[in-house]
Formats: sequence, C-alpha cells, structure tokens
Amino acid sequence: MIKLGESAREFARYLDKVLQDETGPVIIDFEEINYIDSTGLGELVGYLQKFEERRRPLVLVKPSHRIRALLELTRLGQIFEIFETEEEAVEHLLA
Repeated sequence: MIKLGESAREFARYLDKVLQDETGPVIIDFEEINYIDSTGLGELVGYLQKFEERRRPLVLVKPSHRIRALLELTRLGQIFEIFETEEEAVEHLLA
C-alpha cells in the first residue's frame, strides 16, 4: 500500500536511493502493492521525470487490476510502460 504518510515517504526514500546509488533501467514490481493514493501516484510521476532526466527508463510490472484501472483513469497508463511480467519488462528494456 502506498498512500499519504509514512508509506509514501518510504516509497520516495527508496526511489531516491535507487536514483542516487544505482545505474540503468528501473523496474517497479507492483505485485505486493494493492493500493496507491494520489500522493503515491505523485511520487511515482515525480520520480519518472527524475529517472528520465538521467536517461534511465522506469517501468511498472504486475499492477493489480485496481491499480491498472487507476493508472488508466488518470491517463498515467499512457505515460508509464506497464508489463505483466518481469521477463517482458527486461526483454523490452534490453531491446
């Protein structure tokens, strides 16, 4: 769950660490995430921009039906590349 408060801050801290300490593309696996609110979506969009500025693709994997519907409703499904499996995401990123 990523929502206003501690979980959104924790998510942002994690993405910031990945941004600062690692290189290459980023895959965010949503398999264990069953809910995301507008704060979490805002963090996700903000970090997408930061990763793109560093020419590091960021893709989403395995969002639940509910999260996928939210991404589509907010038109973020047009901004993020979304894959059903990690293998598909890796194959896309290596192409």
